[in-house]
Amino acid sequence: MFPALRVLVVDDHPVFRAALHALLDGTDGMEVAGEAPDGRTAVALARQLEPDVVLMDLNLPDLDGVEATRRIVTAAPHTGVLMLTMFENEAAVFAAMRAGARGYLLKGARTEQIIRAVRVIGDGEAIFSPAIATRVLSLLGTATPRDESFPRLTAREQEIMVLVARGMGNASIADQLVLSQKTVRNHVSHIFRKLRVTDRAQAIARAREAGIARSE
Repeated sequence: MFPALRVLVVDDHPVFRAALHALLDGTDGMEVAGEAPDGRTAVALARQLEPDVVLMDLNLPDLDGVEATRRIVTAAPHTGVLMLTMFENEAAVFAAMRAGARGYLLKGARTEQIIRAVRVIGDGEAIFSPAIATRVLSLLGTATPRDESFPRLTAREQEIMVLVARGMGNASIADQLVLSQKTVRNHVSHIFRKLRVTDRAQAIARAREAGIARSE
């Protein structure tokens, strides 16, 4: 008899969190190790409980799901993170992947899809909903390598740099990445300092020199 997969459920909506808890606890071979309503609690509980799988929302208070995922995977590489969220834009998907998430499902997924995804992640594999998988595969061919272009920038800063290079303002970037405008402003300031530029025009010029073309 194999031990049950231990799952940490992370979502800021108590009703949805309770529904996931009931679903997983009622499934053979699974048990809920704990629940977290925000990102910082999720990181603390993941370190304390060492679950096999973390079912992670993206838009969380205190610490967003991408950064919480990055910290969990860094502290406990054996723990698999499955994003379960309503956001399906490209930036959110790639941010989650770069943070170390092994799977990405939308909240409209059927219960059997969620259960199957948890099992797949628990087995150390990766899984994406069909719509997300199609989008990821279509984008991989056009994705621009960013780590090599600006190695001094963090993963989040590289992500924001690409959106700046596309001509997006802070408000649009905040909406796309599910961040506060203040957080985006801080990241942009750090980018300017690291690139030794004083404004967006200079930053975009640097990005174009590195091969990151501004979208039309």
